[in-house]
Amino acid sequence: MAAVAEERLAVRYPMPSGERDRPLLGIGLMVAGMLVVPLLDLCAKLLAADYPVLQISWARFAFHFLFLLPLVSLRGLAWWQMPPLPAQQIARSLYLLGATVFFFVAIRDNPIPVALALLFISPLLVTLLSPLLLGERFQLSRLLAAGVGFLGVLVVLRPSTGAFRPTLLLALLAGLCYALYIMTTRRVSGLATPLLTLFYTAIAGLLIMSLLLPWVWKWPDLQGWTLMALMGLFAAAGHFLIIKACEYASASLLAPFNYTELIGATTVSYLWFGYLPDAWVWLGIAIISGSGIYLSLQELRKPKATPESVDL
Repeated sequence: MAAVAEERLAVRYPMPSGERDRPLLGIGLMVAGMLVVPLLDLCAKLLAADYPVLQISWARFAFHFLFLLPLVSLRGLAWWQMPPLPAQQIARSLYLLGATVFFFVAIRDNPIPVALALLFISPLLVTLLSPLLLGERFQLSRLLAAGVGFLGVLVVLRPSTGAFRPTLLLALLAGLCYALYIMTTRRVSGLATPLLTLFYTAIAGLLIMSLLLPWVWKWPDLQGWTLMALMGLFAAAGHFLIIKACEYASASLLAPFNYTELIGATTVSYLWFGYLPDAWVWLGIAIISGSGIYLSLQELRKPKATPESVDL
């Protein structure tokens, strides 16, 4: 899933001076992360043929936790302590959990690139909701760009045609949850390292899904366990690459490269399922991506109050 499209965390945390002066390396790491994340979605779609989505969502957080634990421990981070603003951290985790579950249901019944294109409404929703929920300044140009992006959503959905599938609406709900996740993350910015904040998210998602697991559990075979483990590995690797990217370049600079995830998702869908989006879907993707990139460039032009900070 989008990394955050996976998962851009919007976390500010002080960095040693001189570390964020290699933007090309940051862009390269970001693109690499965006190409890894679709492999997570592929594993989830393959698993959805045999296992409940809630169990797949549990596995996504469980193995993510297991792969992150050694890394957090090696960094000497006190992950066992109560995180700052615990209520906000829990709300943030719930939003990401909702985005994960809704998106996994959407890709179970629909091609990954189509669902992912709709998930990318999250930057547009952040633009619309930030003045209301975060008190940010209203800008007409950003509102118009968001409006154009929603036209792209209609092009992808085509609700009045036979191409429309109701489960695609769950991808829009995933985008809404992800937008709320981004905005909640801004509230806890600067209170923990990005890696530790990501780890708290994995713990909360694991605990919540573990409570539901007995009601849906289906014992996996060897292939099922392997796909679940790979899903966690791809999640941890993709997010780690994004974190490293933000050590060398600002997230505002990197944000337009989030859309390279669509390239990876389309490639994966073609290689495994023989699916290529039609012309209408490509048009909708172009409109949504163009609006999102415009909003990212507008963010890049904003003055930075804290130049030595990581915007993940």
